[in-house]
Amino acid sequence: STVFQTTLWKLISGTLGLICLSLVATLGILLNNICKFFYSSQCKSSLSPNKHTNKHKASDCWYCPEKWVGYKCNCYFISTEAKTWKESRKFCVSHNSSLLPLENEDELAFMHSNQHFYWIGLSYNKERAAWFWEDDSPFLQESFPSIIPSNPTQCIIYCAMNSGTHEACENKNRYICKRQLM
Repeated sequence: STVFQTTLWKLISGTLGLICLSLVATLGILLNNICKFFYSSQCKSSLSPNKHTNKHKASDCWYCPEKWVGYKCNCYFISTEAKTWKESRKFCVSHNSSLLPLENEDELAFMHSNQHFYWIGLSYNKERAAWFWEDDSPFLQESFPSIIPSNPTQCIIYCAMNSGTHEACENKNRYICKRQLM
């Protein structure tokens, strides 16, 4: 009878433990999904670093890595060192991001006073005979009147003050990486 009671209590406590573990896992999944939903529908721009994590807030749920800037649901790495276009692209890829594919000319509004030129992720695709962004979307001239890509052998540098120009891809410039959080 004592052996039966001990076995029964072990079975009950094991079952309760599994139920508790399942509830905790479900709660974690629900909170993560709520945060993602809130993030995607309520994403706020913020440049303020979080004191406790030393990371930059990109929304109420997500943080950018240290030395990255959060702005309008994205994280940006704005380099202070110069690299070639290929070296810049390689750096971005190694940090789970891409050389900046601009969505619109106002995207870098947070850099309004910055007068440096940066490599961006716009390059000429010989097979398709057209300019494409790093995310494989086509370059639309009407969306970027200040960028006039005409020399397919060169790469594009861009200034946040809304001007773009060509330069030899082997030259060294600063660069901007972009990591989309969703």
